[in-house]
Amino acid sequence: MGKGRKALIVGIDYYEDLGQLSGCVDDAHKVKAALDRNGDTSKNFQTKILTGTGPNDIVTRKALKEEDTATGDDGLPMGEILKLANDSKVANKIILLDSCHSGIAGSSENDPRFAELTYGLTIFTASTEKQYAHETDEGGVFTNLLVDALEGAAANLVGEITPGSVYAHIDQSLGSWGRQRPIFRTNVNSFVSLRQVTPPIALEDLRAIATLFPSAHHHFELDPTFEPYRPISGVEVDPVAENTSRFAILQKLNRVNLVVPVGAPHMFHAAIEGKSCRLTILGEHYRRLVVNDQI
Repeated sequence: MGKGRKALIVGIDYYEDLGQLSGCVDDAHKVKAALDRNGDTSKNFQTKILTGTGPNDIVTRKALKEEDTATGDDGLPMGEILKLANDSKVANKIILLDSCHSGIAGSSENDPRFAELTYGLTIFTASTEKQYAHETDEGGVFTNLLVDALEGAAANLVGEITPGSVYAHIDQSLGSWGRQRPIFRTNVNSFVSLRQVTPPIALEDLRAIATLFPSAHHHFELDPTFEPYRPISGVEVDPVAENTSRFAILQKLNRVNLVVPVGAPHMFHAAIEGKSCRLTILGEHYRRLVVNDQI
C-alpha cells in the first residue's frame, strides 16, 4: 500500500529569531511512526521528516518549501501552502496543522466564512483561527489524539482509519467546551484509508452476519443447545456443536455492538432462557455492507 503514498512531516522546536518550543520534534517522530506502517507492519506511507532541534539543526523556510515545489524562496505563508496543495495534481491531499491559530488555513482571503479547497483536499487544524494549540508534558494535545486515532482508536470494524474517523475521535476527545476546537475542511467524494490496523472482529465472522440474519429485522432464536458452558443446574439439554459454533460468532458480533440479546441481560442468559438476539442499528449497517459486497 505504501507505493505512491507520501507524507512530509515537519516538527520545529528551534527558531533563530523567535521564542523556542518543546515537544514539536517529538510529536513529528510520533506521527512518522504511526504513518510509516500499518498494524500488520506492512508499508503504509513513504514518510520524510524535517526537524529543527537547535542552531546546528534548523529547518529554513526555503528548505521547507523545496520539499513541495521545484523552486524555493524565503517565505512560506499559510496561504501559499494552500495554493501549493490546491494546484497539486495529486488525487488526495491531506494537510495536518498542530499550531496556534491554524484554523485560518483554507479560509477565503476575501471572506473567512468560506473555504477555498480544490477537489481532493482535506485540512485538519488543531484549533480555530483565534485559539492556541495547547501542549502538555507529553506533547501537543492535537498530535497525541491524532496518533491515538492512527494507532487504532479511530478504526472501523474492518480496521480502516479514515480522515473522517480521525476527526470524529479528536472532536469527541476535546469536547464542545474545550480550550481548543479542531477544524476539519474537506472537498472529497470518498475518504481514503490513512492506515490499516487489525480489525476487532475477523472479516469471516463479520461477513457471517448476512447468513445469520437473513433480513435486517430478523430475530435469531436461541436455546440451551447454543451455550457450551452450563453452570446452572436444571439445564438437561446437551450443547450441539453446530449451534455452539454459530453462537460463538454471535457473541463476537455482540462484543462489537452489532448484535444484542432480546429480553435478557447477556447472550448467555438469552441462550439458557430460550430467548433471541437481533441486530443493532450499527449491525444493520454492516449487514447491508456485506449483502452489497462492500466488505
